[in-house]
Amino acid sequence: MESTGMDTAPAQGAPCAPGFRAAPAVTAVAVAGADAPDLVTVPARHGLEAVDIIRRAADRDGGVGPVLHDGSGDTLGFLVPPGTADGWDLPGSACTQTNGRGMRFGDLPPAARDGGWLLPPDPAGGVTDPAVLRAALGEAARLIEAADSCS
Repeated sequence: MESTGMDTAPAQGAPCAPGFRAAPAVTAVAVAGADAPDLVTVPARHGLEAVDIIRRAADRDGGVGPVLHDGSGDTLGFLVPPGTADGWDLPGSACTQTNGRGMRFGDLPPAARDGGWLLPPDPAGGVTDPAVLRAALGEAARLIEAADSCS
């Protein structure tokens, strides 16, 4: 899977997926080098299920961090701690080191208008725990497989 890029933010007034609130304005923050989060990308259906699973278990496992979606709606990208890409091997997903390339939260460069935030970054800066994400993606895959086998 190819990285969706990191310099994306929602266009003002852009619609959100049902059940998600519109992204608030976020102060631009540049992130670079070793402090830059990695990005786990998954197919959108799989990712949306995982977001729901993580949100339901948020009190127990911690919450979901920022989540990007691409302009076509084909993939979601979860920001995870730096270094996650070194050991990520979950089939059906990819984890990319961003090294801060183009990571800006809040500004809207012209090329960024095709994608956006499903869940925008919080000024406090939390990302999704990779173990929590891995478990949620596994559960999501089982739910999707069960739903598809009933058709």
